[in-house]
Amino acid sequence: MVFGTSGSGKTTMARRLAAALSLPMVELDRINWQPGWRGLNTDDPAEFARRVAAATAGDAWVCDGNYSGVRTYLWTRGTHLVWLDYPRRVIMFRVIRRSVVRAFDRRELWPGTGNRENWRHWFRASHPIHYAWSTWARRRSEAEARLADPRYANLTVLRLRHPRQATGLVEQLQLPPQLDGPHYSDAARS
Repeated sequence: MVFGTSGSGKTTMARRLAAALSLPMVELDRINWQPGWRGLNTDDPAEFARRVAAATAGDAWVCDGNYSGVRTYLWTRGTHLVWLDYPRRVIMFRVIRRSVVRAFDRRELWPGTGNRENWRHWFRASHPIHYAWSTWARRRSEAEARLADPRYANLTVLRLRHPRQATGLVEQLQLPPQLDGPHYSDAARS
């Protein structure tokens, strides 16, 4: 699982990890967002959970996202949680840059949905820029509390506090295994 606040780079990191590990990548936003910005997680939570369960039915996968309705299911099945716990300035730079690029290129965010970035939505409290700013501190403390829950004792948590650590982790995974080499979790501490 790749976890982090809006704009932290969860999808990018999950794609890189999936490629390095030769595993399928499950993007929760792609499952959630339907045409017209209809979110299954709110409009039909049972269907959202069913689709997530189907997408992660295999023994190994990489998944990104923060959806509370499927968190327990995914976290209790997972082996590792990569937490992108970056400083607010890093998050805000990333989410603003991403929003600007998306607004200019007007590409469809999830194929078949017709959903695109719209400048007018920037003034909504639900827009990722506002959401990332207003929830950064709360999300961080909530994550720490959640990870202390014994239900998630199965997870090896890799708390990355800087993008360099994410790059190091992916590079470490791409190296051929060594008998006496460092464990993958060590890359998160560099």
